[in-house]
Amino acid sequence: MGYFLVDIYPYVLSLHIMAVISWMAGLFYLPRLFVYHAERATTGDQLDETLKIMEFKLQRYIMAPASIVAWIAGLTLVFTPGVVDWSAAIWPYTKAFGVICMTVFDHWLMIMRKKFGRDENNLTGRQFRMMNEVPTVLMVLIVLSVVVKF
Repeated sequence: MGYFLVDIYPYVLSLHIMAVISWMAGLFYLPRLFVYHAERATTGDQLDETLKIMEFKLQRYIMAPASIVAWIAGLTLVFTPGVVDWSAAIWPYTKAFGVICMTVFDHWLMIMRKKFGRDENNLTGRQFRMMNEVPTVLMVLIVLSVVVKF
């Protein structure tokens, strides 16, 4: 099994990178949609209904599949012999921490989208703007962990 994973490593890595890019695009965009939803839409108006559809489709058809593929491909890379040396440094742990936090943030966004869908949002546009920085901070941690390998 290990040799098979080594043979397909470039393809799995490519798939992982593409899935992460797609997932991150959604993680950057969905909180911005929430800003517009919180600041400009009125319950039941056309903008409210349009944003609900946009938020749902972004999360359901882009973010969810991309996050699943990113996780599966990422775990495949972890189990590929020679890719991760868990005893050499702390980078695998900091990356894992960042990815878990990113996943928790993704699930929080899902909860918030459902609240918008039920007209129960209680956060302001400013609060969503602040939350929009979370994926950027986590991305910096993850990329530095993998590239610098500290």
